Amino acid sequence: MRAIRRFTVRPVLPPELTALGELAGNLRWSWHPETQDVFERVDAALWESTGHDPVKLLGSVGRARLDDLARDGDFLAALAAARADLQAYLTDDRWYQQRGPSDGPSSIAYFSPEFGITAVLPQYSGGLGILAGDHLKAASDLGVPIVGVGLLYKHGYFKQSLSREGWQQETYPVLDPDELPISLLREADGSRASISISMPDGPDLVARIWVASVGRVPLLMLDTDVEENPEHYVGVTDRLYGGNSEHRLRQELLLGIGGVRALRAFSRITGHPTPEVFHTNEGHAGFLGLERIRELTVDEAGPRLDFDTALEVGRASTVFTTHTPVPAGIDRFPRTLVEQYLSEAGAVPGVPVDRVLALGAEDYEGGDGSVFNMAVMGFRLAQRANGVSQLHGHVSREMFNGLWPAFDEAEVPIGSITNGVHAPTWVAREVFELAGEVGADPADLDSFWAAADKIPGRRIWDVKRQLRERLVADARRRMERSHLKRGQARAELGWIDSALDPDVLTIGFARRAASYKRLTLLLRDPDRLKRLLTDPERPVQLVMAGKAHPADDGGKKLIQAIVQLADDPEVRHRIAYLPNYDIAMAQPLYPGCDVWLNNPLRPYEACGTSGMKAALNGGLNLSILDGWWDEWYDGENGWAIPSADGVEDTDKRDDLEAAALYDLIENEVAPRFYDVDEEGVPTRWMEMLRHTLKSLGPKVLATRMVRDYTKQLYVPAAVTARRLNDDYAGAAELAGWKRRVRSGWSGVRVEHVESSGVGDAPEVGAVMSVRAFVALGDLSPADVAVQLVHGRTTSEDELRDTSVTELAVAESYEAGRHRFDGDVTLDHSGAFGYTVRVVPRNELLVSPAELGVVALPA
Repeated sequence: MRAIRRFTVRPVLPPELTALGELAGNLRWSWHPETQDVFERVDAALWESTGHDPVKLLGSVGRARLDDLARDGDFLAALAAARADLQAYLTDDRWYQQRGPSDGPSSIAYFSPEFGITAVLPQYSGGLGILAGDHLKAASDLGVPIVGVGLLYKHGYFKQSLSREGWQQETYPVLDPDELPISLLREADGSRASISISMPDGPDLVARIWVASVGRVPLLMLDTDVEENPEHYVGVTDRLYGGNSEHRLRQELLLGIGGVRALRAFSRITGHPTPEVFHTNEGHAGFLGLERIRELTVDEAGPRLDFDTALEVGRASTVFTTHTPVPAGIDRFPRTLVEQYLSEAGAVPGVPVDRVLALGAEDYEGGDGSVFNMAVMGFRLAQRANGVSQLHGHVSREMFNGLWPAFDEAEVPIGSITNGVHAPTWVAREVFELAGEVGADPADLDSFWAAADKIPGRRIWDVKRQLRERLVADARRRMERSHLKRGQARAELGWIDSALDPDVLTIGFARRAASYKRLTLLLRDPDRLKRLLTDPERPVQLVMAGKAHPADDGGKKLIQAIVQLADDPEVRHRIAYLPNYDIAMAQPLYPGCDVWLNNPLRPYEACGTSGMKAALNGGLNLSILDGWWDEWYDGENGWAIPSADGVEDTDKRDDLEAAALYDLIENEVAPRFYDVDEEGVPTRWMEMLRHTLKSLGPKVLATRMVRDYTKQLYVPAAVTARRLNDDYAGAAELAGWKRRVRSGWSGVRVEHVESSGVGDAPEVGAVMSVRAFVALGDLSPADVAVQLVHGRTTSEDELRDTSVTELAVAESYEAGRHRFDGDVTLDHSGAFGYTVRVVPRNELLVSPAELGVVALPA
């Protein structure tokens, strides 16, 4: 019999226990073990059965137990201490207030389509969401005033299970917001706060606003499951990354445009500072820039600026982070569909649709004029942009060079800030306690990493075995549930009791089953893999996990191949594929693995933070030199899998790299793990483990990442925006200057270049003088920089490893002609070449490439 209506009855806590509600309502509990201890004391069995979910725990515990706790002095003391600790965390000055930049923004809006905060708030699919969650948590720890903006999906991402044949199956459980650690944003009169967006095909799209407290950081999430909406609007926030192009476009309009409106409502209702900087985490939220232009140009309460001036205001205060190294990872919509939704009757009425379409146009060589590219719009609406590792920054500059075709890849204005991970979330409690045994304070990172050398090797190795044992127990439980769901009888599953072994070298591999991540590279030679797994002296075991996108049958086939190997009685005790990879699975997985494997096709892994989490737990990385590993591998903190770059035959490349991987495991990894001293400790392994913690620990932290964003992007964006926003005169002046430079650039020419001082046989140390005769037409020398670009040359006269020396105006002539002079010292031997170029110059430009124009000698 089915219920005709469903709702959640919230518990009423005794007055003595109201602090439990406060603790459950702030997601800091998800990375604070001491608060988790308090919830476990409420009812240990319920805490376990509810999946460590405080909201469900408090909704399930009986009244009698609550009354007992209200009379338990020890519990009340622990509860009061936890509450006081939370209040101090929320109110005390932290890094940003104590040592942060004095000119930092008062508020930063961080937009992302997904946020991976905790398993009990399943609003994430993978790396992008986990990164966004770690960004918010680290900002909270540092006191950086971020407010997150996302969507609340009714089904979240899918839950993954396996069929009897090993085929991925998806289910979409309904999430009840009343059972989640979130609350509705309400107006002063108690009514529900909401936003609306005009739609071209019917009534306005309405969304309510939920708020999650991520420590000090509020996270706003928009939800269209409201009675005002027709059914097809209710479904806009049905699930993450589902539906057709139009469905995705509606989601992204809601995230970007609706997100800005939600921020305005939140600031109006709560008094929270209005954001000075807007950070777009990937292109999905790019429409936020259009809403800000609408506010500045059309809104009656706004300054009613012209489009170009409003564009400069928005660009100056916007940061865009790209996460994809492949064009297929970018959202691209039919131009006609975007035109329909952004027409006069659409989402941003009054904003010229032709200007909007131009922002996302692929109007460059190799582009498709019929599509609207969200990443292209992201770059054009943000003055500052970055990739998520040094290598990814290079790949991104190559990938989007078409937006700045007059400049070499190195000068494309896309920088790099390498991702990091939130240590309190991902590092096992035992690891922190181990450091504490020698006096290290987790809050003092220098002492924490230095502790690696002070702890006896036997003690470290015992803790690693304890963590491995916990992983084995968790994996066995998951394996049993999976096999039962696949239709096997419990009587068939006795072998699982001895599957995996806490004393065997354990390799972890967990990531999306996208083809470039090569889930099955280890299967290239099944016989050799089996020999590695079952070696009598040096066995290896694999714990693997990951989801394929529901529409990706190729990814599902990869999973099926692994599952079928894991079903083989010969090796099933040495390999496990665990379905439904999520935060709850990841937290015992990273600490329990000895080695973290990553073997993508280089250079398609933008960063790949899972290996960072393993490293913080004393795991060693075994990886292709891609993403962050390309940057921070030093030869002693793990192993680099040789990459067969340049081999175009993908099968041959996979064969070569798989063979190299097998060789590393067999000849280097396994021997080092099993070669132990008289105490049973692998001394050479321990050296690598200690070095990993010391060399990688400070680098891979999300707090380092957020500090980098703050210093390199957020503060400069806020400073520039303030200069432009003084009555918007600065923005109007900059917009006018750009119009003047663009319209006059056709008159800019390098007419003649002369050099002297080096003779026929130049030597190192010689000084070369250069004169450049330049026509500027209607522009003045103050509008441009005339640069001598010099460096090594190839046999085709291409400049490499260039340096730039600015030439100074020496004389001016009639008809806008000028002479610019300068000197350069020849500081290296070998082939040398130079050229002269003219680029726009304005102190408010972040890069000379910003306008995309340059003049070179004919």
